[in-house]
Amino acid sequence: MHSQTVFIVDDDAAVRDSLALLLSLRGYPTAVFGCAEDFLRVLDPQWRGCVVVDIRMPGMSGLDLQAVLAGHPAAMPVIIVTGHGDIAAARQAFKAAAIDFLEKPFDDDALVEAIERAFAGAAAGRDDPVWPIQASLSPREREVMRHVVDGLDNRSIGSLLGISARTVEVHKSRLMAKLGVRGLADLIRLASQRR
Repeated sequence: MHSQTVFIVDDDAAVRDSLALLLSLRGYPTAVFGCAEDFLRVLDPQWRGCVVVDIRMPGMSGLDLQAVLAGHPAAMPVIIVTGHGDIAAARQAFKAAAIDFLEKPFDDDALVEAIERAFAGAAAGRDDPVWPIQASLSPREREVMRHVVDGLDNRSIGSLLGISARTVEVHKSRLMAKLGVRGLADLIRLASQRR
């Protein structure tokens, strides 16, 4: 296998085919698998590249595959894609060093960017990219960020901190702008890498 092979693991044949076509047009060699078990059955310790895996599949989930790969000699970076994302799943993926967590339908360029980060990180000898901190957060913004990453809603955070849900939303918007994150998945990734 080529050192920049993208291994696509998804139970939806249409998704596998469209991703393989997109990535081959962008110059990436691909290999496709209909389930995590099929991928693991043939996985060679010498293979290099990255894995793009759906989170929900019959049998082993994408998160389960990510956990198995972490202990495998081929330990490739993982990009999670999902049509059913939630904060808990994103947090679990990022704590296990996922490169990205993309919700379907996602922008093609976002996937290619995540693949490039995966290959750049692997080339530099690390599994995850370093997120630059673009600005300092206030103590209140750090508190809000911690509670958001822990999965609490604005009302619950407000109750804990003695502020209104609307004020929590303002702090959340400001901290996301300061950190340059696009959404909750990016915020969770950043927070996971800072811990």
